[in-house]
Amino acid sequence: MPLVIMRRALRETVSGLPREFWWLWTSTLVNRLGAFVATFMALYLTLDRGYSAAYAGLVASLHGLGGVVSSVGAGVMTDRLGRRPTLLVAQGSTALSVALLGFMHHPAAIAAVAFLVGLTSNASRPAVQAMMADIVRPEDRVRAFSLNYWAINLGFAVSSMGAGFIAEFSYLAGFLIEAGMTAVCAIVVFLKLPESRPERTPSEEKADTEVGLGTVLRDGRYMGVVGLSFLVALVFQQGAVGLPVAMGEAGFTPADYGMAIAVNGVLIVALQIPVTRFIQHRDPRRLLVISSLLAGYGFGLTAFAGSIGVFALTVCVWTLAEIVNAPTQTSLVVRLSPVHGRGRYQGMYTLSWAAASLIAPLMSGLVIDHYGAEWLWGLCAVVGTVAGVGYAAVMRRLPTEEPALAEAPSLAKPEVSAA
Repeated sequence: MPLVIMRRALRETVSGLPREFWWLWTSTLVNRLGAFVATFMALYLTLDRGYSAAYAGLVASLHGLGGVVSSVGAGVMTDRLGRRPTLLVAQGSTALSVALLGFMHHPAAIAAVAFLVGLTSNASRPAVQAMMADIVRPEDRVRAFSLNYWAINLGFAVSSMGAGFIAEFSYLAGFLIEAGMTAVCAIVVFLKLPESRPERTPSEEKADTEVGLGTVLRDGRYMGVVGLSFLVALVFQQGAVGLPVAMGEAGFTPADYGMAIAVNGVLIVALQIPVTRFIQHRDPRRLLVISSLLAGYGFGLTAFAGSIGVFALTVCVWTLAEIVNAPTQTSLVVRLSPVHGRGRYQGMYTLSWAAASLIAPLMSGLVIDHYGAEWLWGLCAVVGTVAGVGYAAVMRRLPTEEPALAEAPSLAKPEVSAA
């Protein structure tokens, strides 16, 4: 009986989504399966090339800065050029820049190309999210974004394990394999995905309803959501930047950290789909408030951890917050975005996460060095609480979901563009 229930749940989770979604989902999975470079970059620079930890941190920051710069620009490209051309340009240039990075030897060249990799690899995100919003019905978006997030984490879990084996054989092989798999993603987009950007109606063209970056910045409710997303992202980033440093200072080994953080990937892969079935028709305001509090206090509990088991328990708490937050927030972004401005709106949302990935390492380092890890975890609890209160305030009188029929023409007859 449990097997029958599981099969029915899985069928209900994946049914009803358009074929184009599954090709986009496949492209995402392939991309994450080949994401080796981010995993072993620090080891490559310090162990293989012999550079200092400070230089490795600088390269990581430049990579993050590239993502910050490309977020808004890629959003504009997504609206002006279209989703498909933006994806092809982003993925093609990412493949070339990652391969090039493997052949760089001079410190300045490595830093410059790392910035280029961050710039190009982040450029596909607004286009992917905008295309997903175009081709999936409003009532199915939480489910679709959840499945996409599941693919990201499944691919990352597999690539993280594979990165270690590849690094022992050849770091250059890792760069080239990632470049090759990114190129495969571009081929999938070229062969299987038509342009999905909704066409303007004659009345919209007559009204000249162009959405610019100024429109996004003047949208108070939306920019409030972007700001809250930045706060939540700052908290979640501590799992990768603050937690390993704090565990190291407490006398735990890198292997201990690996065991604790592995819980995050395992839980996401195991629980993302069943949790989504539970949350997909529930109030997003309540879900975002709860997930913000769980994230903040999940990291806050780390202040009391003294063993690997307790660290793993805290990871369970904030991972549940991540599972709830990711699809709910992404779906909310689409809900608040005008149809013909989705690229720019998604670009601004992507910017909040890119900026958090740039600032979080600096924040955790300063707080731990000057005040101690306990203050960092207390700060996470405060930030999570502020974000929860902010979501409760910003999302009052949330607009109703747009009807599915509003986008039926773009689903039925997608505009096919040349590469």
